[in-house]
Amino acid sequence: MIAVRPGLSYIRGVTTLTLDAAKCNGCLLCLKVCPHPVFGPLKGSVEILEPDLCMECGACVKNCSEDALSVNPGVGCAAAILRGWLTRSGTECRQ
Repeated sequence: MIAVRPGLSYIRGVTTLTLDAAKCNGCLLCLKVCPHPVFGPLKGSVEILEPDLCMECGACVKNCSEDALSVNPGVGCAAAILRGWLTRSGTECRQ
């Protein structure tokens, strides 16, 4: 399991991440590429365990050969952090 940096939190209930479990082939590649413990294995498939840890980077979507995952990158916390770095207005992404 990948540890989440202490003190890092995202805004709850805003992620656009979705999973179509019927399309998932259970390759678990999304678990390997996700920087946070968002996914977990579930009987030959995956489930979204902690959606609020999703930073909407899109790595899982880009590596899913079955198009089982979708996310609208750039609308969530990752975008807020990058915008904060670029504008030097702070990188906080807290509720």
